[in-house]
Amino acid sequence: MNFHILTLFPEMVMNGLNTSIIGRAVSRDLLSIDAVNIRDYAFNKHQSVDDYPYGGGAGMLMQAEPVYLAYKAVEEKVAKRKLRVVYLSPQGDTFTQKMAEEMAQEKELVLLCGHYEGIDERVLEEIVTDYVSIGDYVLTGGELPAMVMVDTISRLVPGVLHNDVSAEFESFQDNLLEYPQYSRPEEWRGKKVPEVLLSGHHAKIEKWRREQSILRTKERRPDLLEKCELTEEEREFTQKA
Repeated sequence: MNFHILTLFPEMVMNGLNTSIIGRAVSRDLLSIDAVNIRDYAFNKHQSVDDYPYGGGAGMLMQAEPVYLAYKAVEEKVAKRKLRVVYLSPQGDTFTQKMAEEMAQEKELVLLCGHYEGIDERVLEEIVTDYVSIGDYVLTGGELPAMVMVDTISRLVPGVLHNDVSAEFESFQDNLLEYPQYSRPEEWRGKKVPEVLLSGHHAKIEKWRREQSILRTKERRPDLLEKCELTEEEREFTQKA
């Protein structure tokens, strides 16, 4: 899968993504991440890409043309066709695991990072296909949200995780939070690993883990539990817990 990040701060993006699991996936050619510097497409010697908004108001606005030219350079390079372009904005739909799964099916994905007071609406209308937010708060730019999206989506690309099964059984799968996990030693500061995990009885372990996921979701994210498909036995268990 190929990510193309349109940004004013390519070093910030690449320094953050060229490490750990994502960095290893890039080195193995499972992913490619291209940070495109919007300033390279500015039409003045100072590489300025912002100007005052019409109608007045606080702050500056990113101009349409440099953003458009940066996008067209990617389009010309990889496909010569309209690409899926995600604009990172607090006005967008909240990013979810389901959204990540759907975007992981794309071969090419463009992420547009805004700055200042935003981007000229005309270029957004021209190139953007999706508006996505990572939460109801305001950041200084779209780079951190773009990195969050790349990390989340990349983990769903086959081969990126050493154990692909782990991507299927983590938080938010089936709208349930992940069950508690334990490692050695069996006892730490007086706290013991639950006996069922030491039993070697796989069916009992899976049942315990499912129940713990339900309990944890009920306690911490009851809104998710409302969307979860539970068996009749699990519903009774949830009501009694």
